Amino acid sequence: MPHLPMPRGLEFWTLLDAAFEAAAAAASKRIHLALRPRRKGSYKTRKPGFATPLWNVCATLIKKELKVYGSKVRLARYLGIPKQRLQDFLNGRSRLPDAELTLRLLHWLAAKREGKDHSI
Repeated sequence: MPHLPMPRGLEFWTLLDAAFEAAAAAASKRIHLALRPRRKGSYKTRKPGFATPLWNVCATLIKKELKVYGSKVRLARYLGIPKQRLQDFLNGRSRLPDAELTLRLLHWLAAKREGKDHSI
């Protein structure tokens, strides 16, 4: 086969041909991940707000019991969580506690109303 002369600026692009070919091969292997159907379901995480009226009442009742200096720290130790996380649950309203933590909060609130404090 006769050798054809190559135009002047085309030599650079022929050097990149191997790199482009390798990139295209790698992209074609991962294309099935981008094209797979996404799951649809009702497993979205709830955020505190209008959709959680029971938690809003519970958080208000717990905050009323935490007026004493140091009570938030004691409650956080009783629950086994950082004080900042308790702050997120009650004041920040940016997170919701899981079921076990909610039950422990309700247990603490009921005991506190009876005059017992489990967090001491």
